[in-house]
Parts: sequence; C-alpha cells; structure tokens
Amino acid sequence: MTPGSEILHLRPIIATPVSVPMNRPLGTSADRVESAPLLRLDLETREGVVGRSHTFCYKPGIAKSLCPILSELGKALAGSRLAPVELSERIAGFFKLAGLAGPLSSAASAIDVAAWDALAIANELPLAMLLGSAPKPIPAYTSNGLGLVSAPEAADEAEQLVEEGGAAIKVRVGRSSHEDDLTVVRAVRDRMPVGIHVMADYNQACSFAEAMHRCRGLDGEGLYWIEEPIRHDDYLYAALIAEAVHTPIRIGENFAGIGPMRAAFDAVASDDAMLDLDRIGGVTGWRNAVALAESWRWEVSSHLYPEASAHLLSATPTRHWLECVDWASPILQQPLSIIDGSVTAPSRPGVGIEWDAAAIAKFRI
Repeated sequence: MTPGSEILHLRPIIATPVSVPMNRPLGTSADRVESAPLLRLDLETREGVVGRSHTFCYKPGIAKSLCPILSELGKALAGSRLAPVELSERIAGFFKLAGLAGPLSSAASAIDVAAWDALAIANELPLAMLLGSAPKPIPAYTSNGLGLVSAPEAADEAEQLVEEGGAAIKVRVGRSSHEDDLTVVRAVRDRMPVGIHVMADYNQACSFAEAMHRCRGLDGEGLYWIEEPIRHDDYLYAALIAEAVHTPIRIGENFAGIGPMRAAFDAVASDDAMLDLDRIGGVTGWRNAVALAESWRWEVSSHLYPEASAHLLSATPTRHWLECVDWASPILQQPLSIIDGSVTAPSRPGVGIEWDAAAIAKFRI
C-alpha cells in the first residue's frame, strides 16, 4: 500500500491550553499582551498518524473555554475519514445553530489545519508539496514587539529585530496624538539600514476623520504600508482612505471567510490582502481565498501562524509577505528561523510541527 493511500479515521481531539511568555510584550492601541494564550491541538487517527496545529486565543479564558467544546466536537467527529474538506463541512453543520464565528471559528480552523497536516504526513510530503508546490523562501517581516513604547525604546528594539534577520519590521501606531506616532516612526525609520522596510499598524485605533488626518500625515515617511487605520469591516471608509493616501493601505487579517474578502474587494478597500489562517477558515479557507485573490491580482500576505503560513504562501501564486512572530516557538522542538530576510518552510512531512512536551507541561494553564 502506497503512503497515504489507506483511509484514515479520526479519534477524539486532544486540546491543551497554554500561556507562553512573550520575549517582547506587545502593546497595541487595543490591548497589551505579555503572554501568548495558545491552544495546542492534536488530531489523532486510529492508524497512528497525528496532525498538529495551534490557535492564538488572545485571552487565557478563551483557550480554556474551547477545550470542552473541542472535546464534544471531537466525539462527534470520531470515526470520520481524514478528509479535510469533508470535515470542514461537518464542523460547519455541528455549529450551525450556534453560529460558526469568533473563537468557534478559530477552533474549526485549527482542526482544519491539523487535518491537512495529518494528510500531508500520511503522504510523507511537506504541506506545500501536498498543495501542489514546494517549500520556498518567503520574504518575512518581523512582527514581534514594537508596541506602543517611546521613540528611543522603539528604535532600539527595531535595531535588535533587524539583527535577527527580518527583511522588514512592523511598528504599532495609534498613540494619543499623531505627533507621538510620527516621532516614533521617524526614530525607527532613521535607525533602519538601507533596504529594510517599515510597516505601521493602527490596530483599528482611529475614527474615519482621524484616520484621514493621521494617514495623510504619515505619507512621505517611507512606510511600506499602513494597516487597519479604522474598524476592520468599514470597507466604504477604508476605500476613501486608500484613495486619498499615497502609502498603501492594508487590511484583511479580520476577513472571516471569503464573503468579507469579496466585499472589501468590491469596495476597493485595500491595496492587497492579508489573510489570517484562523479567521479565513484554515487551509481549506485559505485555498478558496487565494483563488479569489489571484483572479483579482491581489498580492497575499499572512497574519500570524508563520509555521503553516510559510507552506501556504509557497503554494499561493500572488504571495507577498510572511508575518513572522515567535510566540509559539517556546513550545516547538524546531522553531522557524529567518535567514537572509526570508523563511523557508521545513521539508519534513506535514507542517513540520513537533511539540516540546516539557514546555507544554511548564506553560499549561
């Protein structure tokens, strides 16, 4: 029997909540995060293949609350074939009355990623190859740290991040005054070597009028893009900002499936797309989204989850940037590394994730 040719069947899902201290705390206009609440997920099969994934839950209580829900869902899926698209449909049916949104959507996406991981492992292929491509270097920007700190702190931290290998960095904006943001952006930009890009992220901090003022004020500061200046789903006003501002405006991490993505495109609300693996629907949702992006000639970057996203971008025709965070690295045996400004997904079967059991036990909630 050839690898992966046998039909695999699921066992109950194993979910473990952990809270992993961040090397660099992240302070944004929305919240300050010092420890990453993650939900580790193992999707086992009766035949011994295990798919792995994790989801960033934003709050420890969310990570803990998903465990009994996943246990109940896992029992309902037990015995099902390891067929990711079929599983995605079954999970949507399971949550039909509750509504598949928010943390429930994250849980469903994590299962989808783990299912694709298991399928690739069963076929003894890296996920990128299962998707019809191969792992390849993806330009990576570092998104660790660089929160709402002072200009000297931000400049020092930016230098440290560049030394760790990224081809670009992202600084958070959205302070109480535009002048404070401008001071930080200039301090960071002045410290950057030639060829290093700087992105800025408002994390939805502004009203429309304020965003117009602030984004225009950042034009000419050498930023590569400005991210989510206003509420993520206000596509009409985002389009007006994109039209008025020379610096590219980037949204997309909050696209909850391809419906919002299509609405954003129709409104011309963004210059390109940034897809979050959790919110877009896992690997299955990502494949649907990049098909739309290719038809529109939108470049696609990733949001969080660099381990799986490096594979997905390898198989994305309009691939652009990989957002690289190290939040899950302490619980992984072989974390990703940025080399010469790029990240290449491992050539091991599946996504390439192996848990560090001692770290999981240490950080378990």
